[in-house]
Amino acid sequence: MNPRLENVPVYASRPGKVSAEHYNLAQIALKRLAKGGSVRVPLPKLRTLELIIEPDAWIVIDAALNEVPVVAWIDFQTRDRALHEPVACTVNHYHVHGGIVRGKVLEAMALILGERLSDIDDTELAKITPLERKPEE
Repeated sequence: MNPRLENVPVYASRPGKVSAEHYNLAQIALKRLAKGGSVRVPLPKLRTLELIIEPDAWIVIDAALNEVPVVAWIDFQTRDRALHEPVACTVNHYHVHGGIVRGKVLEAMALILGERLSDIDDTELAKITPLERKPEE
């Protein structure tokens, strides 16, 4: 279990799914922005809430309340999954209103990560070796 969630009581736990678009975007952000760590995404329209994306969990925390978790996506089931398929997971609510912010968090994550990833100078990432044809004999 993620250390941020170990000693926090779960209000409700449900099986859930994350769309392939959101999951793949988070994985790209982890590889390009975090370089092995985590990615922290402030959620401007949700006041003091922030999203922390880690390889094993996505955790929405309330920064004003000592980073107490509000909702978390954990236990991503990625084995034998095609790239375009949704990812099954467990959604834990740590606050009574966790369900209300879930959709808004994913929407904001897509917008903010999209912007941050588009700002990366990807000339190093995009080096492609051109294939050369053999001269015909």
